[in-house]
Amino acid sequence: MSDDDTLDSDSSDDYDDEDAEELDALEEGDEDEDEDEDEDEDEDEDEDHEVGAEGNRLVGALPRNVLEYLARNIVDEPDGVFIEVSEGRGEVELRLHVAPSDMGKVIGRRGRVAQALRQVVAAAGTREGVRASLDIVD
Repeated sequence: MSDDDTLDSDSSDDYDDEDAEELDALEEGDEDEDEDEDEDEDEDEDEDHEVGAEGNRLVGALPRNVLEYLARNIVDEPDGVFIEVSEGRGEVELRLHVAPSDMGKVIGRRGRVAQALRQVVAAAGTREGVRASLDIVD
């Protein structure tokens, strides 16, 4: 066998049009899978939103849920956490009630934990398009 014969033979190392078509088909298949995954994620996000009686989303649901999650994980008695919500025009006021023994944990030294909670609640409200505020009640 001469060197000329090996150059003329079809080798798996050679790149040809068929290989290009196979790669294109694989890439298109991957893109379709990615789009399906994105659609599934969008459906999951839609299911997670709290819905009111008429099918509308509840205003202030995100700040309330964030506050509830944080407060329950900070305190010793998570069952003692209660949040009142009052809505106004484009604003939501949250009132946090905790057990008397947990007030110090929620407020923190020099009010640092309370201030951090207020900032996180405000950020969650901004994401939802409302102004959210937090009051910590005895």
